[in-house]
Amino acid sequence: MTRPLILHPDRLFPSGPAQRDMARRLYAEVADLPIVSPHGHTDPAWFAGNAPFGNAAELLLHPDHYVFRMLYSQGISLDALGIGNPAADPRTSWRLFAENYHLFRGTPTRMWMDWVFAEAFGLDVAFEAATADHYYDHITDALATDAFRPRALFDRFGIEVIATTESPLDTLEHHAAIRAANESGAWAGRVITAYRPDPVVDPEYEGFRDNLTRFSDLSGEDAFSYAGYLAAHRNRRAFFAEMGATSTDHGHPTAATADLPDAEAEALFARVTAANVSAADAELFRAHMLTVMAGMSADDGLVMQIHPGSFRNHNPWLFGRYGRDKGADIPTRTDYVHALRPLLGKYGNEAGLTIILFTLDETSYARELAPLAGHYPALKLGPAWWFHDSPEGMRRFRSQTTETAGFYNSVGFNDDTRAFLSIPARHDVARRIDCGFLAGLVAEHRLAEWEAAELAADLSYRLAKAAYRL
Repeated sequence: MTRPLILHPDRLFPSGPAQRDMARRLYAEVADLPIVSPHGHTDPAWFAGNAPFGNAAELLLHPDHYVFRMLYSQGISLDALGIGNPAADPRTSWRLFAENYHLFRGTPTRMWMDWVFAEAFGLDVAFEAATADHYYDHITDALATDAFRPRALFDRFGIEVIATTESPLDTLEHHAAIRAANESGAWAGRVITAYRPDPVVDPEYEGFRDNLTRFSDLSGEDAFSYAGYLAAHRNRRAFFAEMGATSTDHGHPTAATADLPDAEAEALFARVTAANVSAADAELFRAHMLTVMAGMSADDGLVMQIHPGSFRNHNPWLFGRYGRDKGADIPTRTDYVHALRPLLGKYGNEAGLTIILFTLDETSYARELAPLAGHYPALKLGPAWWFHDSPEGMRRFRSQTTETAGFYNSVGFNDDTRAFLSIPARHDVARRIDCGFLAGLVAEHRLAEWEAAELAADLSYRLAKAAYRL
């Protein structure tokens, strides 16, 4: 006996009738606003080539580390799921997902997936072992139609702009193809890039010296001299900006920053580009480069995003077998007050500079992040991120930062995902949570309803456009 798949219209709204009615009214005003996705990891090749997605597993299972990390935690091998294993049968992998879908009860992944199943594909029975083949066939057949090609889905979901994330070593040929489609009138969708320099800023990144060789080739600068290395960054940042980038992104292990004199920085650069590099020198170089990058943003206008505090590739066996981004990144405690002082001391008072700060350490919300963003003109808070872009995570973020930093020192929502079809689902969750939070302020007579309505639109749409200069 199959069970129905039902998305309740009041999901995530407050349970009290007065606040729930208020949340409904606020949500009705923002539910259909365009989606601004200013930071994420979708593949620009999808939109450049507009080729059909292959099958249900390829689209919904393989790119989504939220999905396969949960399955892996229960002893299900990534090989069986088809992760890094092209020989795996996608239907068999999909069945394995369906048989274990109960593992996602109560998680945001379950909400996002149910939205995709019901809203994107029109499925009305629950996803489970008994319906696995029905789901696989229905979704895979839909993906073969023009209505489910990447550009058609982009337009259908009401996406105004998506920013992807590329390293300085990327030639951005897919973005060039998208631009050509825009200029020819073949497609009007806006897909831009963001500058993510980690492979050439982190001396502990695999292949760092080889990356610098490639960096030299692409920029026409000698990236093995400190002056040439900085010139190479300026060169590639300008190229990214020409290709539509409005932001940079920095995924450092910590939030450490430093402001070294030129002579010390040059000596440090010589050490980190040698065959062996110490952990202390690697950390100091990353810290110094965050401050350097802030200075470059002050010059060229690119918004700077800092995503610190993830212990990347915590599982060495998994990393050795499958590589990066396979669900083994773990949040760490992160200091911001002391770590950011060198950077903020130099650039924090620049009102024309925007630095968007994220955290995986929720203990820092009220103690550190809200007071910092509530003071420095250059600093704004990114939304609840990664492990915390969940209903409770979003509520904790709002409740712990708003009184000190206000709403307007935050930047709305971004989905930060590789899973393309989850984008509208994630934005819908964020809009529902924010409307519920605002309804509570109105119910306590801390906001007028008209103010809450303005804020709902700001948080859903306008703040992201302004902060990311879109």
